[in-house]
Formats: sequence, C-alpha cells, structure tokens
Amino acid sequence: MVSDYPLKVFYDASCPVCALEMDQLGARDTAGRLVLVDMSAPGFDAACHGFSHAELDAAIHAVRPDGSVVRGMAVLRLAYAAAGLGWLLRPSAMGPLRPAFDAAYRVFARHRKSISRVLGPAITAVRARRARESGS
Repeated sequence: MVSDYPLKVFYDASCPVCALEMDQLGARDTAGRLVLVDMSAPGFDAACHGFSHAELDAAIHAVRPDGSVVRGMAVLRLAYAAAGLGWLLRPSAMGPLRPAFDAAYRVFARHRKSISRVLGPAITAVRARRARESGS
C-alpha cells in the first residue's frame, strides 16, 4: 500500500481563509506529514511542479509521494487526517454526502477571493492574535 504522506499541499497564502486553515493544519501536524507550499510566494513557479498557475488557483492541489495528484475536498480530507483531525471531515467522504461536500468545496473555491475580501480583516486579526500568543 502506498502512503499518502508526506503530502505536498499547494495553497494560496494570499487568501486569508486558505492561510488560516493551513496555519492550523500545519501547527497540528507534529509528525511532519504535510509539506505546505504557498503558490502565492514570490518566485513560485507552478510549472516546476507540473501545474499551471491557473490550475492551482482554481482549487487546492496536493501531490502524494508516488507523484499522484489529488484535488479539492480530497486534499482537505488527507490534510485534516495528517493533522489528527480526520474525524472532522470523515462525514464528507461518506456515500451520499460526498458529492454534496465536493460540490460545496467547488463553490467555495470559485468564490474564495470574494469570501476572503469579506472575512479577511477578521481572519487577519485572528492570525495576528495567535501569532502574538505563540510568540511567533
């Protein structure tokens, strides 16, 4: 059986919602099962990883150790499991719920920049408070 980890996750840290989620998952990943790659970082070249910027911008992507690519909710399910929070998203993979959760993620991904514009100031404040509390 091929392992899903370490899982290289491509996300957009310029998206406050995405950044907050990956901050939390990264902090909980004490086993080093996640490799978080910020696609918005200066100098990031999507082509070096086999993607276009548009692909990565449209939905969260990850690459397993065997090179297979995972997209959308499947990435989040694996990432949450890596951080010890798999139970939170386990229902999203079950039978008739899976298509609904997958569709909901696609709606979020399509509108994440608008959502982030609205929620961004509050999320930025939460991230700053957490950074102060952790001494970062």
